[in-house]
Amino acid sequence: RDDYKDHAPRIVGLEVPGDSIGAIIGPGGKIIQEIQADTNTTISIEDVDGKGMVEIAASDKAAIEAALTRIKQIAFPPTVEIGEEYEGKVKTIMPYGAFVEVLPGIDGLLHVSELDWKRVENVEDVLKEGEMVKFKVVGRDPKTGKIKLSRKVLLPKPEGYVERPPRGDRGDRPRRDRGDRQRRDRGPRPESNG
Repeated sequence: RDDYKDHAPRIVGLEVPGDSIGAIIGPGGKIIQEIQADTNTTISIEDVDGKGMVEIAASDKAAIEAALTRIKQIAFPPTVEIGEEYEGKVKTIMPYGAFVEVLPGIDGLLHVSELDWKRVENVEDVLKEGEMVKFKVVGRDPKTGKIKLSRKVLLPKPEGYVERPPRGDRGDRPRRDRGDRQRRDRGPRPESNG
């Protein structure tokens, strides 16, 4: 029923994937206890035929909604879309870039080369820990699965900016001539006294 008063006690049920039960409970019950303490609710969770059955009891609607939101974020984590723009908090700054929270519980790397069109010597010159920053998700590292972010793609290119060609493959350039090196016999191998 939707016509309960906002402060009427209520219980709400939610079905979650069975493999998310452990994540909702957390190590030693830490996560579920934290949700209960933060939202002033009582939460029970059961495994019924491979599905998680969550019950949330509270004295008001707002508490139930807050607990439901937190549990849904764990059970049905939002996905990060490549090419989408986000705003997130700078979590950690390293010499090679900054780790930024893309979505709750999901961090990505904003590499120093993706901060600005001009060369950035020191990440702290551009970002501070705890600061909110706008960025675009530009990809995922194929080996680690980590999310790659870029701030500079959202900034206008400076006038006269020339893109550096990517380094790496020699393409069809011929190998350098090393002259006519003759292989000389180096003589017998010395005996080892081992």
